[in-house]
Amino acid sequence: MANNSNLNQLIAGVDEAGRGPLAGPVVAAAVILDPQRPIQGLTDSKKLSEKRREALFIEIQEKALAWSIARASVEEIDDINILHASMLAMRRAVLDLFIQPQAVIVDGNRCPEIPYPCRAIIKGDLTEAAISAASILAKVSRDREMIALDKQYPGYGFAGHKAYPTKAHFTALQELGPCAIHRRSFAPVKRLCLDVQG
Repeated sequence: MANNSNLNQLIAGVDEAGRGPLAGPVVAAAVILDPQRPIQGLTDSKKLSEKRREALFIEIQEKALAWSIARASVEEIDDINILHASMLAMRRAVLDLFIQPQAVIVDGNRCPEIPYPCRAIIKGDLTEAAISAASILAKVSRDREMIALDKQYPGYGFAGHKAYPTKAHFTALQELGPCAIHRRSFAPVKRLCLDVQG
């Protein structure tokens, strides 16, 4: 269970969702929690059921002092690579906060370029409530976007696997070829593109 730390400071927690998928954007969120309105059950979004994530998504937005959700597009991912696109999405999320944080904590091992003191915490989504909250906002937001994109690009199963490299996704890719939202810089998609060109 994540802890609320540094309660006397405005600390923004930041996390992203969607670095591993073969399609769709990478989404980041930033959250400044309100110590006067604690939220129970915050942890790494991947450890929660979809129903619980959805409930916490609403609660975080209602109770947080400030929150924002930002993204980097497929085109940006292919242009600058997924790591830099993730950093870009996190930077956008922090800069979109309507309250300026005094410091920022980020899940992982590196910080985006932002005008605030920043600390990267490995597995921070398990230990820091603000990062946990950000991980939930980012994941739910991205999952919803992939469900919507499933209607736009039927046949790939995006609503189910959210574009992660599952067996079903690979099968669909082989049968249908990449669509407009596939990340062409990712090896499995790149190989298929080269096969088509060849």
